[in-house]
Amino acid sequence: MNTIINIGRSFGSGGGYVGQAIGKKLGIPFYDNELISKAAEEKGFSKSIFAGEEKRSLFSVSSFFSSGRLGYLDSGYVNDNVLFKIQSEVIRSIAGEGDAIFIGRCADYILRDMDCLDVFVCAPMEFRIKRLMENEGLSADEAENLMRRKDRTRETYYNYYTFGAWGKADNYDLCIDSSILGIDGTADFIIDFGRRCGKIK
Repeated sequence: MNTIINIGRSFGSGGGYVGQAIGKKLGIPFYDNELISKAAEEKGFSKSIFAGEEKRSLFSVSSFFSSGRLGYLDSGYVNDNVLFKIQSEVIRSIAGEGDAIFIGRCADYILRDMDCLDVFVCAPMEFRIKRLMENEGLSADEAENLMRRKDRTRETYYNYYTFGAWGKADNYDLCIDSSILGIDGTADFIIDFGRRCGKIK
């Protein structure tokens, strides 16, 4: 059984860093936007399809494919549902090959038929704003506006493709506030939880 951990996260909570910490502690490959993009490229798609935010968008054929894989299309553009289908195939292929940690991208929904550990990392608004101010050099208003916009984008993306509710506790095995234990402590807690419930080897 492969160890598959899917991590959703509110913006500014440090969920991506938590995923990286888990990966280092367990020796498991970690897949965020950049690494999923590389995997997509290896499978014949332009890595630009996963670049940037988790949001619905439109890509031209010429910028989408890196090896002429046009079987999905009968027009000059890739629609949202085709894009999500290809993303799903890449994520499922990675998960089928071995242990993996996925950040965002609806991986919990895409891999819902597999025995995965699904986690949502959150933190209080004040903590996230302060963290963004320190890490990004933003004012309090700028940090709050960015946080709200990113959360709204992620929520819209997740809810549209999964018919679920982003960040709602009953969609996940574990929801955890990263402000309490910090990045490493949160990672350790998730690992312990995963082992106790038999989803981490």
